[in-house]
Amino acid sequence: MLIKEKLPPLFNFDALPEPTYTGNGLTDQDVISVSQFDTERLDYIFSRAGEMRELVERVGSTDLLRGRVLACLFYEPSTRTSASFISAMERLGGGVIPITQGVQFSSVSKGETLADTIRTLEQFSDVIVLRHPTVGSAQVAADYAAIPVINAGDGPGEHPTQALLDLFTIKEELGRINGLKIAMVGDLRYGRTVHSLTRLLTQYDVSLRFVSPEILRLPLTIMNQVIDAGIDVRETHDVADVIKNADVLYVTRVQKERFTDLAQYEEVKNHYEITPELMAIAKQDMVVMHPLPRVGEIHYAVDDDPRAAYFRQVRNGMYIRMALLAAVLGKA
Repeated sequence: MLIKEKLPPLFNFDALPEPTYTGNGLTDQDVISVSQFDTERLDYIFSRAGEMRELVERVGSTDLLRGRVLACLFYEPSTRTSASFISAMERLGGGVIPITQGVQFSSVSKGETLADTIRTLEQFSDVIVLRHPTVGSAQVAADYAAIPVINAGDGPGEHPTQALLDLFTIKEELGRINGLKIAMVGDLRYGRTVHSLTRLLTQYDVSLRFVSPEILRLPLTIMNQVIDAGIDVRETHDVADVIKNADVLYVTRVQKERFTDLAQYEEVKNHYEITPELMAIAKQDMVVMHPLPRVGEIHYAVDDDPRAAYFRQVRNGMYIRMALLAAVLGKA
């Protein structure tokens, strides 16, 4: 429970709306895929994230998760995701076991299996956040764990918490989701952020435009889900073909680490760049997003454009992850 005595008079604790039911079905649950989130649960998480933002802006932190411990286990490099989970847990008053600088410094280097690593970490923690290069690894970890596991990216599979913060950002920036025209640009084949966000968007009345080189097109399985949902969808190779009408331009980097043939990577690595010249033909209220890191897809001159939302997007990740951690640990 929040400790009112530590809150300044300006923060009206009693004005925060109470959830209709604790965790909205997330208490003690794993978060593996966006398929776990319908629009009701999304609205719940977004509402809680808004409360977390107000709390952070007013007082910085709380003791809501005091005594709880998060194990942050990253088999792949991460800056934003690991840092935002750590910050989220610490702002909620909990502790963190950070294994984020490379598992080569852990017992994995000795040949320890994922199952044994998970079973070990659950002895010290209440929730595990996992990033792993193999599709399905988060579900494997969840199958072995007796505590909740949150998927922070399983190879080119899914990245559910990123999709949640992306959708939250769209709603915060434009005030709605339904009726929007959303264009996704770059590596759509390997981009797990695109895969997860696209699946979430099939629950809304949106139009989707996918922009990529031929070898980086959206996987057919996901495209079929979009078509089956009755979404207005089109593919193209040209950013200029979609930017004039887009409400959201979601840009991704070409992921060198996913290529087995580096010659193919060299062919497409600089295929797109969002420049001030392109922004000049976009809507005045259009939003540019990027899950980051960027490696040339958005010119630095675009950063000063008020439509550039990617750093606001990063901060929203902390609020979403605070809301998720609170819900999963039964403190929503």
